[in-house]
Amino acid sequence: MTHTQSRPAIGGIMFMVLAFTLGSYFTFAAVQGDFGVFRRVQIRAEITALTAERDQLAAELARMQNLTHRLSDDYLDIDLLDEQLRDVLGYLRGDEIVIR
Repeated sequence: MTHTQSRPAIGGIMFMVLAFTLGSYFTFAAVQGDFGVFRRVQIRAEITALTAERDQLAAELARMQNLTHRLSDDYLDIDLLDEQLRDVLGYLRGDEIVIR
């Protein structure tokens, strides 16, 4: 009796290796690629930070517009003008005493 050994088909092994390699590549790309899960989380964090910065800048702009309006020709706030004169130009009234 002759006994023949069957060896695994090379084509089947190559197919399994190719399928595993492609599956690994696409899994890696889905997690860490340019459009992957980690990038999406990073983009959402950037959106949150930039939204907060935008809101802060909008509040600062509103404050500056208010100050500008209060010092305009149409509406003059004497207290704000006095504060700016003292702060920027260093003016004092004649009846004030400076303590350093």
